[in-house]
Parts: sequence; C-alpha cells; structure tokens
Amino acid sequence: MIPFGPQLIGQTEKALNALLQSVLSGRDLAEREWVTLRLASQFDGVGELDAFVAERLHDPEAGRITAALRDRGLVANAALTPAGSALIAEIGQEIAALTAPLWHGIEEDDADAATRILNVVLERSLTLLRTTGG
Repeated sequence: MIPFGPQLIGQTEKALNALLQSVLSGRDLAEREWVTLRLASQFDGVGELDAFVAERLHDPEAGRITAALRDRGLVANAALTPAGSALIAEIGQEIAALTAPLWHGIEEDDADAATRILNVVLERSLTLLRTTGG
C-alpha cells in the first residue's frame, strides 16, 4: 500500500487520467480541451471566460484552447453552445458509468475525510503555485 503523500496522489491522478483518456480518445478531444469545456460549463458570466479558464487551468495555452473550442462550435462568446452542452453531458455520463465501481463500497465517513484532506492539499498547492510564480 502506498502511504498518503505525493506518490499516492500522483499515481491516483495518473490512473484516473488514463480512464478519462479512454473516454475522450474516440471524440477528438484532448484532456485540456475537456477540462476547458467543463470550466466553461461552470462559468457564471462574471468577467471574461478566457480569464476564468486561464486562472483555473494553469496552462499558458488556455486562450488558444478556448479559441479552438470556439472554432469547433463548442463554445460561443462566454458560454457553451448546445453542441458543447450535449458533449459535456454525454462524456459526463460515460465517465460516471465507467468510474461508478471505483466509488462503490467506500464508507461515507472515509469519503468525507478524503474530501477534506484532498481539498487541503489542493488549496495549499494552489497557494504555493501563486507564491512561487508557478
């Protein structure tokens, strides 16, 4: 068993990412494009969509990715198009079905503890990125 820490989080992320890649592979959609679509679906219209995505994606290519999604007709102005919304729903359902067995049988208290811990690690990581200019 891998102890809690960067290796466990990294290995978990890599395994989940491989599952995501299996879902995205037949759709001509890269992971960064998928994440950008998900972020666009969460955008509340305050400010600029591109800035919202760039702040959360932590990728210098964020503007290019958003522009490419606009060119593909998945994003228009500052919102998903109906085609973008449909794609989000379709992929989201496939991911949910694929990963449901991963979550099955995990006790609610364990899930709550993992949620708290991973959110602390995430927030501290983002703070470190902001303070180191990463």
